[in-house]
Amino acid sequence: MSGLPVVVGVDGSSSALAAVAWAARACVLHGAPLRLVHAYTLPTRGYPEVISSARDLRSAMYDQGRMWLSQAVAVAQAEAPDVPLEHDLRMEHPTPVLLAESARAREVVVGSHGLGGFTGALVGSTAVALSIHGECPVVVVRGNQQQGPVVVGVDLSPESDPAIGFGFEEAAASGMPLVATMADDDEQALNTRMSGWLEKYPDVAVEQLVVGERPIPVLLELGQRAGLLVVGSRGRGGFAGMLLGSTSQALIYHAPCPVAVVRPA
Repeated sequence: MSGLPVVVGVDGSSSALAAVAWAARACVLHGAPLRLVHAYTLPTRGYPEVISSARDLRSAMYDQGRMWLSQAVAVAQAEAPDVPLEHDLRMEHPTPVLLAESARAREVVVGSHGLGGFTGALVGSTAVALSIHGECPVVVVRGNQQQGPVVVGVDLSPESDPAIGFGFEEAAASGMPLVATMADDDEQALNTRMSGWLEKYPDVAVEQLVVGERPIPVLLELGQRAGLLVVGSRGRGGFAGMLLGSTSQALIYHAPCPVAVVRPA
């Protein structure tokens, strides 16, 4: 087992532990190591007066971070005991930490809401910043963690190729079918867009859907039975001007299953 790790943002919340479990299973599928990261900053206001000094607060938050990482390690080892695992505890703001991690990760995985070091940020500034600026795919683990097809929002622009490729790779690794959907009535355009990918992944069962309506409700509906939704971070064509506008952000906040946002190369 070698290659780039799957990185998870850990913050002590049940949502983050669900992300750890999801990431551990992804590591098994892709033969990747797992890296758990907790980052925290000292609060500047609103903390109980019983904490007498910044030194005491720093020590308490360090101990809390170690505990949360230990919980995450236990979840990962229970889910995937043979996956190589490392963890890191940092006194820095979580967003730049995870952005830096994304430069040397297969994917970065976060929960849909958070506590502690990622308080109020994981489907807020951190997840959105990662989706816009991260250098690898970003997975927000939310909703049902179930077996089901990989659903990909297909765009007519070349910039959507990384998202389509990521979707096919996930479907091939998991043995699940792939559903490719485009918010356009041009079935021939979708057939043309998919032809090269069908040749590259002949063993993946593919369903192609063209829908003449807004993509958000279509993807949310498909997500009810999906194992993963995959979209690009921006695009043209079928999702003109919407990816990481309303489409990607709506899925990050409301999808009934995990969501992967993949930036153009």
